Amino acid sequence: MSRIGKQPVVYPANVKVLIGEGKIRVEGPKGKLEFAPHPAMQIKHDDKARKIEVTRPDDERDNRALHGLTRSLIANMVEGVIKGYEKRLKIEGIGYQARLDKKSLELTVGYANKIVLAPPDGVTVECPDPTTIVVKGADKQKVGQYAAEVRASRKPEPYKGKGVRYENEQVRRKEGKSFASGGA
Repeated sequence: MSRIGKQPVVYPANVKVLIGEGKIRVEGPKGKLEFAPHPAMQIKHDDKARKIEVTRPDDERDNRALHGLTRSLIANMVEGVIKGYEKRLKIEGIGYQARLDKKSLELTVGYANKIVLAPPDGVTVECPDPTTIVVKGADKQKVGQYAAEVRASRKPEPYKGKGVRYENEQVRRKEGKSFASGGA
C-alpha cells in the first residue's frame, strides 16, 4: 500500500468539496480548483468527518503510481484554496529589472526588446521592487509553471551570475579564463 496514498486528506470547515461526473471541485477562500482523476482511482468523500480518501483497485504498477499521485494532487488543491502558493524570484545584473504593465510582467534583462509575460488565469504577479518578482495563486502547477517561464526568459549564467533566479537558488559559479604568463 502506498504510504502517501493511504493517508486521508483532511480539510477545514471553510472548504467545500464536490465530487461528481468524474471530477473533484474544491472551493475555499483563495479560489476554486477542479481536477479530473484517473478513472481507476476510487475517491471516497466523507462530509461529516471532513476527509477524502483515495483507494486503488489492485496492486498493479500503474495503479500504485497513480494512487499516491492522485492523493497528492488533491492535497495540493486543498492547501491551495486555504493558503495559496507563492514563488519568489530575484533579478541580478546591472540594468536588469521587472515591472508590471497592467496585469502582465515586463522584463528588461539584457535583450534588445522587453519580454512581456502575461500570467495565466488564477495567477497574480507582484513586483515589490524592480529586482523582485512574487508569483501567487491557488493552483500549485500554474504558479510553478509561470515562475519557471519567467526564470527561463533569462537563466542565471555561471560567470557573473546575471539573470533571473529563484529567491534561495544557489548558482554554481565558474572561474573565467586565466591567461598563462609567457608563451607564444
